[in-house]
Amino acid sequence: MMLERYLSWLADERRASPHTLEAYRRDVSQFLGFLTRYQGQEPDMAALSALKPADVRGFLAERAKEGAGAATRARQLAAVRGFLKFLARREGMPAPTLSGLRGPRLPRPVPRALEAQDARALAAEVGLVHATPNAELPDFQAARDVALFTLLYGCGLRISEALGLDVRDAPLPGAEGTLRILGKGGKTRIVPVLPAVRAAMAEWLKHRPAAEPDEPLFLGARGKRLDPAIAQKSMRNYRRLAGLPEHATPHALRHSFATHLLGGGGDLRSIQELLGHASLSTTQRYTAVDAARLLETWRNAHPRAD
Repeated sequence: MMLERYLSWLADERRASPHTLEAYRRDVSQFLGFLTRYQGQEPDMAALSALKPADVRGFLAERAKEGAGAATRARQLAAVRGFLKFLARREGMPAPTLSGLRGPRLPRPVPRALEAQDARALAAEVGLVHATPNAELPDFQAARDVALFTLLYGCGLRISEALGLDVRDAPLPGAEGTLRILGKGGKTRIVPVLPAVRAAMAEWLKHRPAAEPDEPLFLGARGKRLDPAIAQKSMRNYRRLAGLPEHATPHALRHSFATHLLGGGGDLRSIQELLGHASLSTTQRYTAVDAARLLETWRNAHPRAD
């Protein structure tokens, strides 16, 4: 059977998980059942090769009518596309003409920021999780993590941007008031640096071994450039001790930077520049966060909100 051969190929050559295999079996079976009902017979290779975009759209429309969400329909379209490509490449079936077929538009997730007090505490106290007798180089790691997370929250950097800095880039007290960041797509932007960031960086450099200007600013325990996974582990350790939510991640500090600026009266264009977003529409996601916070405040405070 065509479907079984497709699933065997996914399992053997693509190493698909059992969960994916089960979902794709269900998705393609539903698609073939749809075609059987509307064409009066189970589709063969010839019928599948003659499919048009309208046929697939009809299937997705039926699934939407039955209550399937956009994410489910997007996965089903991917399963059907993969099935048809497999038949064309591995079974010799003429490929159907499905160019221009687009899946459901998925809503972009709203950034999840931390409360201002939690973000400040995290940046200042994250190093305390290493202050245990069995921790490797606790002072070294504590100073490094405080400097790193203060930098992420204070300047709105991506973790990759912060870990890509070299010693020469370190913002120190008395130095220039801005930091030059190389962001996505090789684009450079200038961000201001708060005194708290400079102080944390100066403390970190007291613990960091002497280095040349072109060496990594943030080091791991083995003396190499710090791996993002180690920074994320430090964050996980702290949030468990502090009782912070699961979305308290290094990237959440960047979201918090933008959300708190917007809540404090910052304009979108300025925040776009600080974050290094190519499109203003990306930055506009933070207005949804601020609007949600405003609505929650209204619900909690207005006497007629119940």
